[in-house]
Amino acid sequence: MARRAEEFLVTSRVKLPRQVVDRPLRQVAKRLLMALAVLVITVLLVWMDRSGYHDNSDDSVDFLDSVYYATVTLSTTGYGDIVPYSAGARLTNVLLITPLRVLFLIILVGTTLEVLTERTREEWRLNRWRLRLRDHTVIIGFGTKGRSALQTLTATGVKQEQIVVVDPSEKVIETANAEGYVGVIGDATRSDVLLRAEVQRAHQIVIATQRDDTAVLVALTARQLNRKAKIVAAVREEENAPLLRQSGADAVITSASAAGRLLGLSVLSPSAGAVMEDLIQQGSGLDLIERPVIKAEVGLSVRETKDLVVSVLRGHRLLGYDDPAASPLQLTDRVITIVRADEGSSLNSVE
Repeated sequence: MARRAEEFLVTSRVKLPRQVVDRPLRQVAKRLLMALAVLVITVLLVWMDRSGYHDNSDDSVDFLDSVYYATVTLSTTGYGDIVPYSAGARLTNVLLITPLRVLFLIILVGTTLEVLTERTREEWRLNRWRLRLRDHTVIIGFGTKGRSALQTLTATGVKQEQIVVVDPSEKVIETANAEGYVGVIGDATRSDVLLRAEVQRAHQIVIATQRDDTAVLVALTARQLNRKAKIVAAVREEENAPLLRQSGADAVITSASAAGRLLGLSVLSPSAGAVMEDLIQQGSGLDLIERPVIKAEVGLSVRETKDLVVSVLRGHRLLGYDDPAASPLQLTDRVITIVRADEGSSLNSVE
C-alpha cells in the first residue's frame, strides 16, 4: 500500500510546456567539443612558449610534454614534474591558462550544475504559473473528445495559457506539452490531482474521460472543490446522463447518441449532415455562438435581429426562437445565433 502511494506521488505532478532544446546526446557532444577546444588552445599556448618550461626528467619540453602538461593542468591534477620557470611562461599561466582551466571545469560539470538547478527553476516556474492562473479551463481526458473540445475552445479565442489538461498517461501529457499546454499527470477522481490543476479557481471544467463511471466520480470531486465553475461532461450511454447531472455537471453530452443522430441525419440528407458538422466545428464556415443582447436589439422580436437567432437564454430558461415568451428581447438576455466564423471569433474575443 505504501509503495502504491509512493508511486502515485511520483507520477502525479504538473508538467509545464517548455521550449524545444537539443537532445541530451547532442548537448553532451557539444560540451565535449568545447572542452576539447579549450585543451587544444592550452596545448598550443604551452608549445609556443615551451622554452619557458622545465621538465624534471630531461630538461626539455616536446609536443607530447605540452599535451601532458595541458591535460594535468586543466584537470587540476598538477604532478609538478613540468613547471613554468620563465617570467613569460608564468604570466601566460596566470592570465590565460588559469582562466582556461576554470572554463574547462565549468564545461565538464555544466551538466551536473544544470541538473542541480533544474528542480529549483522548475519550482519557480510552477509557483509563478499558479500565481497567475485564474478563471482558466480544465480539460480532463485528452483523448479524441478532450482534444476536440480543446480545439473548439482555442478556435473561439481561449488562450493556450488558460487551459490545463489532466490525464493519467504521461505520454499523453507530453503530447499536450509539445502543443504548448500545461498538463497534470494523475487520476482526476482524486482531489489532490485536481488541486494541482487549480480546479478550485477554474471558470469551466470539461470532463472527457473514457468511462462513464469515471466521469461521475470526477464531476463529484470537481463540484466539491469548486461550487461556481461550469462543468460540462461527456458520457457514452444516455442512461448515465441523469446520474452525471446529479453529480454536479451543468451540461451532459451523450457522445454515442449525438454521433448516432448525426449519422441518421447524414443518411436522410448528406447536405444537412454537412451543415450540422460545420456548425459544431468552430472556426470554419458557420459558427453557433452564444452572446449577450446588445442595446440596439432590446425590445425587438427574435426575427427582427440582424443575426439568425435560434434560442434565447433568459435567466435559467432556454426559449426557442418560436416561443412567444422569447420576444421582445431584454437587455439581460443572451442569444444563441448562427454567424459566419470570422464574426463569431470577433464576438467571442470582445466578450
